[in-house]
Amino acid sequence: MEKQFILKSDILDALEKLGVKPGQVIMVHTSLSSIGYICGGSQTVIEALLESVGNDGTIMMPTQSWKNLDPETGVHWETEKDNWQAIRDNWPPYDKNITPTNTMGAVAEMFRHWKGTIRSDHPARSVAANGKYAEYLTKEHDLSNIFGDGSPIGKLYELDAYVLLIGVGYDKNTSLHLADARAEYVGKHFCTEHSAVFENEKRVWKAYDTLYVDGEDFEQIGLDFEKVCNVKKVTLGNAVLRLMKQRELVDFAVEWIEKNRNSNS
Repeated sequence: MEKQFILKSDILDALEKLGVKPGQVIMVHTSLSSIGYICGGSQTVIEALLESVGNDGTIMMPTQSWKNLDPETGVHWETEKDNWQAIRDNWPPYDKNITPTNTMGAVAEMFRHWKGTIRSDHPARSVAANGKYAEYLTKEHDLSNIFGDGSPIGKLYELDAYVLLIGVGYDKNTSLHLADARAEYVGKHFCTEHSAVFENEKRVWKAYDTLYVDGEDFEQIGLDFEKVCNVKKVTLGNAVLRLMKQRELVDFAVEWIEKNRNSNS
């Protein structure tokens, strides 16, 4: 596949064709490498996104640092089990100003540093936002309420926000976890997770209960969603961009999960 050469003007045109407008609140998931060669890289993408929604809009991205979880969850596969306790004892505590993202992509990693961006306090599942509603979206990100109502993802629903997928699939669509939290299905359960945090100015290996989710069926949910709901698509370089209303996606996914996960049990 020929590598495309992309300017900021190309990104702005693509976003306009999608229907991105000033004042919108948008959760963005992006793969920079899927697009092609972008003149200016991540910086150009972020500038285009912020310019498109303007001063009254808001951009949010996942800035998860899921390596800050217990080795038992499988996130430290590259080391031996004999080292697991050392990880629990020594993993650096989450610092939203320092802790890097894990596999969130180059755009999200730069976005968390961007002037005016605010990052939430969850040690493993943080988000970052920039714009009018950034403070509201990121504040009080409870340890146990990662993706449910009252979480940053739940607040997107309240604000009637959009989801923008840039060169990624529905397996990266964090808003589907809100549907997971709302739906009732066989096998739904909580689990105990652990992360290194600062507590009373000391490092603590903190235990917290949260909803267990895996997202194995998220791609299928997305395929079925696009059959019945309006998902706008444009091509930018080698990538497909998808824009959808988050409420439509979440409402559809709740029904889908309750129907399909229960029937498959």
